[in-house]
Amino acid sequence: MSNSEKILKMISSFVEAGILTSEDLKKEISTSLKFQKENIVNKFDLVTKKEFQILKKLLEKQQKEINELKKKKSKKAKKS
Repeated sequence: MSNSEKILKMISSFVEAGILTSEDLKKEISTSLKFQKENIVNKFDLVTKKEFQILKKLLEKQQKEINELKKKKSKKAKKS
């Protein structure tokens, strides 16, 4: 039995017993969805936009240095 089926059975039993009101049910579902969303986001190992921009600038700087070194190397090879 999957987790979603277990949750639905548990909620339906509470509703049948009159323990949960519609507001309680709404809060419970909302909380459950928030946790599921957080779990999915954590699995993707996402970064913030600021972190992405910093990494992008670092990569651009390194690529520029690589290109300059390649130019120097090709100039030395032509002279030899």
